[in-house]
Amino acid sequence: MWKRIEHIGIAVKDLKASNDLFKILFNTSPYKEEVVKSEHVTTSFFQLGETKIELLEGGSDSTITKFIDKKGEGIHHIAFEVEDIYAEIDRLRKEGFQVLNDPPKKGADNKLVCFVHPKTANGVLVELCQEIKK
Repeated sequence: MWKRIEHIGIAVKDLKASNDLFKILFNTSPYKEEVVKSEHVTTSFFQLGETKIELLEGGSDSTITKFIDKKGEGIHHIAFEVEDIYAEIDRLRKEGFQVLNDPPKKGADNKLVCFVHPKTANGVLVELCQEIKK
C-alpha cells in the first residue's frame, strides 16, 4: 500500500549553495545532511509539513552527476512511502514495471529504497521507500 509522497529529490551541483538558496526559499534550515557512500552522493533534507525535499549533490561517478551533466539541475525523482517495499516490488514487476534494484538497498534518512525506471513510468523516476525498523 502506498501511503504518501515521502520526498521530492532535486539534483544540485553545489549542496552548500543550494542549502543556502532553499533555506531562504522555504524559510527554514535543512534538518539533516548525510553522505550515502554506496551512491556517491551527499544529501540534505528540508521538512515541509508531511513532505520532505531532498537535495542531492553527486560525486564524480554518481548517477546524480551524470543526470546533471545530461539534463542540468532540477527535479530528479519523486519518492513514495510504502507499507511493504518487498510486496510492492513484486507487484510492480508483475504489472510490467522495470524495477532498478531488487532487493531494495539502504538509502538516506534511514530508509530502504528501490527505484522504478522512468521508461516504464511516463518519464518519472519513482522511488519507493520504507523506514528501516530498528
